[in-house]
Amino acid sequence: MFSLTSSEAGSYRSLARRRGDVVLPRWLRRPARFMHRVNAGEVEAPRYGASIATAVLLCATAVYGTIAGGHLPQVAQSVSARTGLAIAQVNVVGNEETSEIDVLQEVGLNGWTALVGFNAEEARQRLSDLPWVEGVAVKKVYPATLEVDIVEKKPFAIWQQGNRLSLIEKDGSVIAPFDGARHADLPMVIGVGAREAGPEFIAKVARHPSIADAVRAYIRIGDRRWDLRLKNGVTIKLPEHSEELTLATLAALDRKNGLLSRDITSVDMRLPDRMAIGLSQEAAKAHQEKMRERYKARIAGGAQI
Repeated sequence: MFSLTSSEAGSYRSLARRRGDVVLPRWLRRPARFMHRVNAGEVEAPRYGASIATAVLLCATAVYGTIAGGHLPQVAQSVSARTGLAIAQVNVVGNEETSEIDVLQEVGLNGWTALVGFNAEEARQRLSDLPWVEGVAVKKVYPATLEVDIVEKKPFAIWQQGNRLSLIEKDGSVIAPFDGARHADLPMVIGVGAREAGPEFIAKVARHPSIADAVRAYIRIGDRRWDLRLKNGVTIKLPEHSEELTLATLAALDRKNGLLSRDITSVDMRLPDRMAIGLSQEAAKAHQEKMRERYKARIAGGAQI
């Protein structure tokens, strides 16, 4: 047997080339010797070797197919779920208007969803599309808990357009339909353009608490000016311009004469040099009767003279 080192290795390679033999690379020589021994019957196969080899081949084929088909995440999640890492608890905080049922539906749990393979970012994006959600954070807490922290939008007013009622934010963005059960104490803005212009106008009226406390609805007329519908049914018609000055004048008249608490139906302040007050039917009749008495008194006084 020849040594494969130093000069003897070179002599062996030269002899092999002259004989026409193939010289194997160094890293293949040991496996080649082993295979030669197997063919010669010098190596005895272990018991159940064929079965073990078949099982290894099948496992390797299954792993390759899983990776090649892109199913590795699903397989890993299924295995981890069945070994005790399935999501068992979901803690939802910060939700008042958003139901936990909607949260669980958007999270997408099926009872076997594993925390290891769960994509928290995708769940966060789905939850962000819920109507009331302003911001949301989804956190995985091992071994089997999911925490969902929600920040909800804040309703500012009720917007009415036709027969539809919607809750809107302070910037005018629509949140969700108004269901009539909650937020009934919010101010109501009505008409085309009221959703966009309403928050700024409501802030102007709020500077006069005596008026703001009496208002039931802010009505946008022709997307140009506002009417105020008071809780007692009185309508205040404001001009297109100089809203703040007109509101200050109205507040002063109410403080001095109790204008808004009188038996009237409307106060028209659209013209800068005059104000028209609409009387109720009872007030109008009383006013006419009073004028007749004054007229009769004047006539009687003139006759005596």
